[in-house]
This record gives sequence, structure tokens and C-alpha cells, in this order.
Amino acid sequence: MSHARLLAEWDDLLERRPTLREPLAPYRKILDAWAQWASDRLAPLRLSAGDCGDRWRRGVPLLAEAALSLAPADVEDLLAASLEFLVAIGEENASLRRFAEAWDRGEVGPPALLPGKGRIGSVAVQELVGLSQESLGFLAYGSLRPVLDAYFAECRQHASDSLWDLGICPFCGAPPGWGDVGENGQRRLACHLCAGDWVFARLRCPFCGNRVPHELARLDAEEKEEGYWISVCKACNGYLKEMDRRVRWNAGSALVEDWGSPHLDLIAARAGYWRAIPTLIQLRESR
Repeated sequence: MSHARLLAEWDDLLERRPTLREPLAPYRKILDAWAQWASDRLAPLRLSAGDCGDRWRRGVPLLAEAALSLAPADVEDLLAASLEFLVAIGEENASLRRFAEAWDRGEVGPPALLPGKGRIGSVAVQELVGLSQESLGFLAYGSLRPVLDAYFAECRQHASDSLWDLGICPFCGAPPGWGDVGENGQRRLACHLCAGDWVFARLRCPFCGNRVPHELARLDAEEKEEGYWISVCKACNGYLKEMDRRVRWNAGSALVEDWGSPHLDLIAARAGYWRAIPTLIQLRESR
């Protein structure tokens, strides 16, 4: 899906949820920056189906063994929009200023935003500038989404549901940001970092792998929205927002629906559950 299409879906969502228009307004500049980013500035990753399959059979995301070379100039417009978003929230402005200064001096670059095992972004950079993990993670998502989407464009055709059953993205290795149940009843997890998606068992926690039925539950909003729910795991206390597209057939794409439902994140947070990727609720409470 083009990022211009994401913008159109975002406008549609705000029409459906006018009470959220003001708190969600900062997202618009990030979506604008994504739509304006020229994907032809980055050479896509070219791997054969066999090469992709070999990595996936070993449980290795493609990015883990790919030599992605990014210059600061490749992502600076995207990073600027993400920094502006966080400055508008106003929770960590001193740390954000240190991050921007370190970036300008060349002490911090795009590799600091890439996913690693169990996290998004560099621990060393986080400690250097004093940012929370939530804010550093958000900078990664805001700065890398169109870049990684373009980077994996030619590898998408090799995706195989039979070769990957982990709870992280088979392309970039990031944790899932949303879950969809489609027409065939399958659950697909969506990655907000690179726009990838993959099939995952419905009765399994993507974060800890728990399969015990009575430890996997659903939370609903007080004013229940048909087709939306929050999947929670009582073993690790992780949660994921999900949607049944057989019911919400006219809903937006995963990222739009996720960013447009902070009220569901608030319900999960108040119930004591955590989420693997940063949310507007977490960013406002990160200090």
C-alpha cells in the first residue's frame, strides 16, 4: 500500500472518530513525511525465494543477515517529523535535543534505530542521550517505516506462511503492532516498522509463545466496538489490539487502526498489561 493511501485512510478514520482528532493531530506530519519520501533513493534487497526460505527455516529475519546501508541524509526528513511529534508531546525535550545534537555531530546515525534482539533501537544511544526506550522506539518507527517498506519490496513475494511461525516480523524482526482476522479465519500479525505481515496461531501469545487457553483472554472497551478487541496474555502480561475484518470490512490498514485507537491502549494499560511497541499513552507517561 502506498503511503499516500495511508493518508487517505487516516483522514477517513478521523471522520469516524472526531473526538480523537485533536489528540491524534501530531501523527499527520509523520504520515505526510512518509508520503513525500522517495522510495527510489534506496536499492531494494534482492534475495531469491531459496535465500529467504533458508533464513526463515533457521528462524532468522531477513534484516538480521542483510547489509542495509543508510546515510543520515536518507532518513533526515523522516526523523525530523518524528522528533517534532515527540516535542509536541513535551515529555522528554532535553533528551530529544541531545539526540538531535548527537545526530548532527555524527555520533548517532540510522543504525542506532534498527531493531535488535528483543528491542528496537540501540541501548548505547539510549543511555548516551537519556531517552526512554519508548521514545527511541518511536523515532525508529517514524523514521524507518517507508525506508524498510521499500527495502523489502522485492522480497514480499517470497513470504511463506509455512516457513515462519515466530512472534516477530520475518522481514525486519520487529514485534507485531496489530492483529487481523481475515475472511479465511486466519490471524495475521502486522509489523509497523516495515509494513510486513505474517500468519500466526490465534491461540498463542506472540510475545512469549504461551498456548495455555485459560491464560489467553480478551479485553473489550466499555462501549464495545464490534469487531475490535484486545488480546492479552496472563503469563507475560503482554497485549495486542486486534480486529475481525469479516465484521469491520471497511476498516483502514493495520497501522491506521492502531494509531487511531489509543482508547484501547488506555484500557490495557489500566489493566496492567504492557505492549511491545510504543503507543501514544506510553509516550505521554514515559517520564
